[in-house]
Amino acid sequence: MNPFSKITLGTIASLAFAAVPALAEQANANSEKEINSVPSQSETLTVDHLNNFRQPYEVKVSPDGSAVVYGIKNGQEKASNHLYLHDLSSEKVTQLTSNKSAEHAVQWANDSKGIYFLSSRSGTSQVWYLGLSGGEAQQLTDFPLDVGGYKIAADGKTMALAFDVVPGCKTLQCTLDAKQKMADEKHNTRAYDQLMVRHWDHWLDRFNTHLFVATLPEQGKLTEATDLMPDWDADIAGMSQVSFNVESNKLAFSAKKPGRDHAWTTNWDIFEVDLTSNTMTNITEDNQAWDAQPQYSSDGRYLAWKAMKTPVYESDKFSLKVKDLRSQKIQDIAPLWDRSISDFHFSDDNRSVIAVAQDLGQKSIFSISLQFGEVTPVYQDGTVANVSSAGKAIYFTRHTLDKPADIYTINKDSYGFKQLTQLNKDTLDTLQLGEFQQFSFPGWNDEKVYGYWLKPANFEEGKKYPIAFLVHGGPQGSFGNMFHYRWNAQLWAAQGYGVVMIDFHGSTGYGQKFTDSISGDWGGKPLIDLQKGLAFITEKEAWLDGDNACALGASYGGYMMNWIMGNWSDGFNCIVNHAGLFDMQSFYYVTEELWFPEHDFSGPYYSNAENYDKFDPSRFVDNWKMPMLVIQGELDYRVPYGQSLGAFTTLQRKGIDSRLVMFPDEDHHIRKPDNLKEWYREVFAWMDKYLGPDRAE
Repeated sequence: MNPFSKITLGTIASLAFAAVPALAEQANANSEKEINSVPSQSETLTVDHLNNFRQPYEVKVSPDGSAVVYGIKNGQEKASNHLYLHDLSSEKVTQLTSNKSAEHAVQWANDSKGIYFLSSRSGTSQVWYLGLSGGEAQQLTDFPLDVGGYKIAADGKTMALAFDVVPGCKTLQCTLDAKQKMADEKHNTRAYDQLMVRHWDHWLDRFNTHLFVATLPEQGKLTEATDLMPDWDADIAGMSQVSFNVESNKLAFSAKKPGRDHAWTTNWDIFEVDLTSNTMTNITEDNQAWDAQPQYSSDGRYLAWKAMKTPVYESDKFSLKVKDLRSQKIQDIAPLWDRSISDFHFSDDNRSVIAVAQDLGQKSIFSISLQFGEVTPVYQDGTVANVSSAGKAIYFTRHTLDKPADIYTINKDSYGFKQLTQLNKDTLDTLQLGEFQQFSFPGWNDEKVYGYWLKPANFEEGKKYPIAFLVHGGPQGSFGNMFHYRWNAQLWAAQGYGVVMIDFHGSTGYGQKFTDSISGDWGGKPLIDLQKGLAFITEKEAWLDGDNACALGASYGGYMMNWIMGNWSDGFNCIVNHAGLFDMQSFYYVTEELWFPEHDFSGPYYSNAENYDKFDPSRFVDNWKMPMLVIQGELDYRVPYGQSLGAFTTLQRKGIDSRLVMFPDEDHHIRKPDNLKEWYREVFAWMDKYLGPDRAE
């Protein structure tokens, strides 16, 4: 989806994980309901709280199902990110690591007696092994380049590794020499012979991420590996897209084959490499759309992956494909299920897969039968991630509009739901958060459309509250039941605003037809949904002041702010536009991922100008009159900052109250803690200017 769019118990452990004692107490209660604290709730949420919340990552259950290992990101303090072990029988939680260099890319050993991970504790990123019976972590690799990712096969010896190398180099030393030559060059230039030339926030260089394979030695560290794609002027899709078969003699990975069309195609393929014969086969060559995430079953019977059907479209439905490695037959599993799979893995019995997909404002867990194609919901409340399973149990992280992420478990039959961590209990017990509720209404063409509202944190009956009307990006995206770190609805609730969010036509999680409906109609159905949704909810919820509202959005949401200025120009007291598209012609010629506009507007601008011009905000500036705050990151190459300059220039020349705020070191998103704090300060100050000072009347 286009981002246009989340122990050795001692002093260190208590600082990094203040809620550890509560874990065992909670687990002994064996509650099947989510833990609910009884807070004093004397404070409201701030950006400082947001920046300091502990976040779980790398949640992995052991192969024997006896323990879960996970990392805790302790706010923005990277040096305090450590790994923990939760023994599922005793409920004991043990801090495994305390090195100042964080660990990530965790993988269990097949015997469940240790874990592998990546760390830069030796000075460069290398693979380490930590036995759980005691002792220090052992460094397994010692390459002259950083290991970007790895996978260890079932035999415990064969390893796949990712390195950034110069295409054509046969050795890692060749890449090192090329790096030194670049460093010695006196000139400072970039030269390109084909697209893409930049991506997200950086200009592309002459290096590509290649997949290597090696065998761990009996003694000493691994220092040599073989490039499986030495001449490819292309990257692998990532190590999460690499899988070994059970015999450890084949692996599959996802990548775009070398070519000049990478900027305007979504044709990632699945390649299978026979490590015995060193032969590579493109097993999805016939599909010109996106193929991703290959996975072998543990019994050696199947290779599965997720696949789209529509070329040049990144928001098509990801369906499940399964290849029977005995018969070589490829089958579509549950083809009529109208949801797009974001993640999946084989269940222990290899008769089903555990899948994650967006569904009606949630990101949920499902079980899909391989034999019958039956799709069974397992858990459907909030936004789940980091899903792994062993035996009858599934483990995952979950966050909601009123709770940051914690770790949970549930049985595959949907029973036994239990919360395993309370990573932010100490902070949440002091916070008053806004109540929220999902609603639906008849939108465009009277089709059902969903949304959410949140009450102000200090809500009082009988008062009316101004509205923060948040519009999501994508446009194939969603502001669903999630604890967002850049657009956190609770922060507006903490400022005394009622919050309204609409998943307009084009949003994900409501069926592929609903998602597809925005293509070629950016300013049509979505605008009607937003208008009808706001009118519906302000009539139904009397505490929402429909005459006192500010609309806010980023990326496509920012585009919609520009579109609203010209096509709903009396709808709001103020507008906040972050990285919004303003001039569709110039946008097409300067963005990097051309497949996105070429799908949604049926081709390049030069041959389909009428499609782009129809919903071009710059054509309607005669109607602009609402005050607008314009915000942008200068390193944004998805929506380059000229779009924001165009909007701000228009506002200034028309004499409309406006403010431009640039972040020189940010890209399409505001990521750095201090910058995020300033971003919210600017936004709240702008809203306060037009909706305050006494917001609740």
